[in-house]
Amino acid sequence: MLEDRTTAASFPPSWPTAYPQGYAVVDVETTGLARDDRIISAAVYRLDARGEVEDHWYTLVNPERDPGPVWIHGLTSDVLEGAPLFPEIAEEFAARLSGRVLVAHNAVFDWQMIAREYARAEREAPVRQRLCTIALSKELGLPLPNHKLATLAAHFGVVQQRAHHALDDARVLAEAFRPSLRAAAAGGVRLPLHECLPLTEWQDRPAPRIGRQPGAGGGGYGGQGQSSWRPSRKRPACPHPNPGRYEDGKPLKQGMRIAFSGDTSTDRELLEDRATDAGLHVATSLSRLTSLLVTNDPDSGTSKVVKARQFGTPVVDEAAFGQLLRDVEPAGE
Repeated sequence: MLEDRTTAASFPPSWPTAYPQGYAVVDVETTGLARDDRIISAAVYRLDARGEVEDHWYTLVNPERDPGPVWIHGLTSDVLEGAPLFPEIAEEFAARLSGRVLVAHNAVFDWQMIAREYARAEREAPVRQRLCTIALSKELGLPLPNHKLATLAAHFGVVQQRAHHALDDARVLAEAFRPSLRAAAAGGVRLPLHECLPLTEWQDRPAPRIGRQPGAGGGGYGGQGQSSWRPSRKRPACPHPNPGRYEDGKPLKQGMRIAFSGDTSTDRELLEDRATDAGLHVATSLSRLTSLLVTNDPDSGTSKVVKARQFGTPVVDEAAFGQLLRDVEPAGE
């Protein structure tokens, strides 16, 4: 049993008052990893303040499109055909998440998929904070050779029964999170909590046609080759030279290199499209040539935020950037 493997230090006599009062351990299986991919199954284990399981919930979701890498998640078009649509399970899902910290392994992915589904349904996911168990294992200094879920589970003696099945993945993560949470409490470790910004503006693009997926092979998040169901998208090269860094109080200039980091309330690609349309260069990484970093969480430890501090790159939040986009100075002026 998992409890037998924990030490006395896992049960701190006094629980940190600053810790959250409840958690929702989540796993979603999806049609792929891209912006337009969809959730096809979801599971939630609700935990109390000390990580004890209160209940669990699981559902299939009809993505109304090709199910993607069936060889990974095992969910075929036939299986998903009679499943509810996301808007039909959105209320129940929200009830499971409400008032709790969303916990997931690589939490930014699960959160983004959930936020997009709610935006498509013209609703808002009731999540305000997330916690990534990869980040927590790093904070605890766990001696892991890698940060796969299976490796974290093995460290705590948790047995995986059905990998890439949302309910079993959520169970495994809940069982591994409990001793991690107790170790953090015993050591006075600050939990790596991050703010979640629900999408308030979303623009759908045409999805791939629904069709039967081949039984094996292909790309996606586990295959060896390229697959036709994951959309590709190339941004045109910026025609203007980089005029240098943004200066506070002055307008943006066409050609400036703009980087983004963290959650945005407007769909990221929609925000990037607007920057491109204004004549700005949207950069996927941050360097000494970057003119401006846009982030709603300047205190986060993302690589872009860290580099911005090192290079002295100006930083503004999404709201300020939206104002700046209204009056971008033409190139050469």
